Amino acid sequence: MRIASKEDVREPLRNPLGEVVYPLMGVAGEQGGAGKHSVAVVVIPPGGSSAAHYHNVAEETYFILRGTARMVIDGASFELGPGQACLIQPPERHQIFNESEEELEFVAVCAPPWVAEDSV
Repeated sequence: MRIASKEDVREPLRNPLGEVVYPLMGVAGEQGGAGKHSVAVVVIPPGGSSAAHYHNVAEETYFILRGTARMVIDGASFELGPGQACLIQPPERHQIFNESEEELEFVAVCAPPWVAEDSV
């Protein structure tokens, strides 16, 4: 068993576009050694985004906790708000933007667990 929160993550992953990823469950030892999925909380400040990328293996679901997101998946653009989820299947190219004036926070779940080598 493992219990984790965003505040427990000592070194979140930060990208130059503003996205901050707090891995909670995953394959790394400090993330509990989950073998079939991973869970992260992601925070994007106003004006920030993720990098455009895709996964060769992992399915990914984003669940919006707060804020408004603009998602672009394989060129199609749409908005997501609190309580909405979005499934991203490999190899769909995707990017999430925070074009609002408030912080965007969401949960990202990957199956199998996210590993850096699967983000292209």
